[in-house]
Order: sequence, then C-alpha cells, then structure tokens
Amino acid sequence: MKTALITGAARGIGRACTEALAGKGYGIIINYRESEEKALCLKAELESNNTPVLAYKADVTDYFQAKAMIDKTLEIFGRLDIVINNAGASLEKLVQDTSEEEYIKIMDTNVKGVFNITKACVPVMVHNKSGSIVNISSIWGVSGGAAESVYSASKSAVIGFTKALAKELGPSGIRVNCIAPGFILTDMTNKYTQQEKDAFALNTPLCRLGTVSDVAKAAVFLASEESSFITGQVLCVDGGAVI
Repeated sequence: MKTALITGAARGIGRACTEALAGKGYGIIINYRESEEKALCLKAELESNNTPVLAYKADVTDYFQAKAMIDKTLEIFGRLDIVINNAGASLEKLVQDTSEEEYIKIMDTNVKGVFNITKACVPVMVHNKSGSIVNISSIWGVSGGAAESVYSASKSAVIGFTKALAKELGPSGIRVNCIAPGFILTDMTNKYTQQEKDAFALNTPLCRLGTVSDVAKAAVFLASEESSFITGQVLCVDGGAVI
C-alpha cells in the first residue's frame, strides 16, 4: 500500500486532501500542530473505513520535528510515496504595517516548513527512485496580492522551490508540482463578509468560489500515476481568476 503524508491535515484543504487520498486507498499520515482534537477525529473517521492512519503532531518549521515524523512514518509504514506540503499561514497587511515577527512567522511556516519536510523525505524517495511531492501555493504567489505582499512573496518562493526541485529530483524519478488555489471557502476565508465573497465570485470567470474538494481533486491527480509525465508545473485551481 502506498502512503501519503499531508501537512496541516486536520482542517480545510489539508483535510480534504487527506480524505480524498484515503478514498483512493493510500495509507495516511495526518500532520497537525495545534488542531489535535480535529486530527484525532479525522483519524478515527478514516480508521472506521479501514484506512491505516498515523496522526503525528509536529511543527514543520522545526527540521528535527519534521525529520522525526518522517522517521516514524517509515517505522510504521515502511515507505513514503506522496507528500502534500499544505501547512501554511496567511497575513493580510500593508507592508508598512507588517512587523518583523509577522514576516518571520509567514516565511517560516510557508517556506521553511516546505523546505524542512522536503529535505526530510527526499532521501527515502531518492532511494526508491519514485515519489510525488505536491506543494500548495496560492494565486497570489503567481500574480501578487495587494495588502498581502509578504504572503505573496512566501507563496512565490514555494513556486520557485517547486520548479527548481523538479529539475533536481527528476532524474531520480520524483515528480514535484504545485497547486495555486484561488479564493477557496475555508475557515481562513470566513473573515470575509458574504458581500465580499459575492464580489470575489463575480470577478472570477466561472462566477463561483472554490471548494476544498476542488483543490483536493487536483492534488490527487498530481499525486497519482495519471500525471506521471507532469513535473515542475503550477496548477491554478482558481476558476480562471489568473489567466
């Protein structure tokens, strides 16, 4: 059985990716940092459907915690085939109002976290000459978002990392791709009023907002052998918002 590690898996896009991959028969590693109750509930839900699951608390900004989680995965499952780097943080502030502490938090979570998990999992994938890494970026990493300069910069870094890593790991049979979600209905977007959400939808060519399922389906595709000749790509799941 192939296994998939999803960071930030307890809620939102991460949870949807976890459920979708479990539905395809993968063994699952649920990574979480703070949402323990939600992570354990998800674990129980998946186990009730006979999915092998490990729920593991780790802060992806700490390399040693990331490495310990990969080691535990190999101890229990004996392999690691898919990594979805989903854990992230958002910040909506003008650059002149952004503190150094806020800058460091966003960069640590969105960039360093992806680096740490990838660095920890690559040796086993190189050894096996196979694997698929899917990084979750954002359309603001593609086009930039006003009042989200630091967040946009962090997500642009994920895209650059993805493209370079695809070239670096391609000869070892490892694919690395990126998803850039648009406005997706999650807990993180609950801060917007219904009027603001309607305005976002009207400015999207498909005239609706995205769902976590939209992103999860793209992640499953990029993780699977159905995308076996696709690497180094950025798939915008945004209803056409960035064309």
